[in-house]
Amino acid sequence: MKKFLKILILKLLGPMIKHIKDGNEELKSILIEKLDRDTRSCTNGILQIHLYNFYRSGIKNGSNFNINETGFRNFSQFEEDGLILYVLAVIGIKHRTFVDIGSANGVNSNCANLAINFGFHGLFIDGNKENIQQGRAFYAHHPDTSLFPPIFVNSFVQKENINQIIEENDFKEEIDVLSIDIDGNDYWIWEALEIIRPRVVIIETHIELGEDSIVVPYDKNHSYPNEDNPDYFGASGPAMCNLAKTKGYRLVGCNRYGFNTIFVREKEGEKELPEIPVESLFKHPRYTNRKKLENMVLSEEFINV
Repeated sequence: MKKFLKILILKLLGPMIKHIKDGNEELKSILIEKLDRDTRSCTNGILQIHLYNFYRSGIKNGSNFNINETGFRNFSQFEEDGLILYVLAVIGIKHRTFVDIGSANGVNSNCANLAINFGFHGLFIDGNKENIQQGRAFYAHHPDTSLFPPIFVNSFVQKENINQIIEENDFKEEIDVLSIDIDGNDYWIWEALEIIRPRVVIIETHIELGEDSIVVPYDKNHSYPNEDNPDYFGASGPAMCNLAKTKGYRLVGCNRYGFNTIFVREKEGEKELPEIPVESLFKHPRYTNRKKLENMVLSEEFINV
């Protein structure tokens, strides 16, 4: 069976890989890895659509689902793909649009699954030029996105330019999903965002900073990692939840490790997606192990929010 799949994969990928310039072995390996995985599960997209409709139907008929049991990884770093699918099943898909800030190449991403398996159009933003080139090539040649691939922007994101970047690429007002993961100024970027009104926000939260509502001061030139103190960046869980409330969102879930937090706009799916306490972010044993960093990190300057 494995031999048959290997032959099938090469037949499917061969024509596409020929279009990639010689010497870009890294991009070829990314394409083969990702599309190999997709080919090994040819029904992946169909199954996810059925799962989406299963949740929709179940909720309509009064069934209760636990968001913590809905996670799975397809393109995301951990189980965020499944969590986002469930959240969207609860509140419904309206616009099929996303913005991913700090997207890397847009393949290992919180929004890739939406683009490939659910027909979303979106904007990937990253400061690394090679990441952007790889992402553009991947989506331009992928059969599910080649006709109208997502937009890629190579830019170093700051709170002074984020609204302009998004507006210049024709995204504004309400979108379905916003993902922020820039290993640094995530809190400040979300605070500064005004041009779009996402229904769902998934954002990296630095839970190792403990249970106080604190955030590292904004530094427009911050770049990860900080060699002197690599863990000195970001916002604590309580700080991110407080920011969310000021912007009209509630915490509804997180990945198993607690650092990719999911917020939903108020009045959207409140019954099926109730607000969870910030303490939920600290349940995984990894938090206890990582908390030893707190004393080192907290010797630095923080802002109470």
